[in-house]
Amino acid sequence: MNIPTADLYDERGAELASVSVQFRNFGAVESFSGPARTVSCFQDNALLKAVLGTPGNGAVLVVDGGGSLETALMGDMIAASAVENGWSGVIINGAVRDSVALGSLALGVKALGTNPVKSSKNGTGETDAPLHLGSVEIHPGVMVYADSDGILVER
Repeated sequence: MNIPTADLYDERGAELASVSVQFRNFGAVESFSGPARTVSCFQDNALLKAVLGTPGNGAVLVVDGGGSLETALMGDMIAASAVENGWSGVIINGAVRDSVALGSLALGVKALGTNPVKSSKNGTGETDAPLHLGSVEIHPGVMVYADSDGILVER
C-alpha cells in the first residue's frame, strides 16, 4: 500500500469504514492492503491454516476469533505458509504466537495480542462469509487497507 490510511480516508471519506478495534502490528510489513477473504473461528485454527495454505494472490485474510486471547490462532509456521502463498496480510481478532519470528516475515500481521498456547484443530468455523470487526461489516472481496494508524474497509 503506497498511501497512508489517514490520507486515504481524507481522499475517499464515506466510501471507507474505519475499524475501531485496536490491533497491534506483528509482521515485518506494517502497511498492507488487498481484497478480503474471511474466516470465523473460535480458538480453532484449522480453517485459518487451510485458507492460508492456498494461493492468496495479494489478499488479506480477516479472521474473527471472537476476540479471544486464550489461545493463539496463528504462529510463525502458518504465517510462513501465508508468505509462500502470496498473501498480503492477516488481521486476527484474537491472539498470535511466535511474535518475534512473525516480526521477521514479509507479511502484514495485526492481532489483539499474544499467547503461547496453541489452539484446537477441529475445523470448526466458517470461511468466506461476512463478519464484523467492531461495528464494521467485512464482506469477502472488499478492499482492506491497513497500516500503523488502523484499518479501513470499503463499504
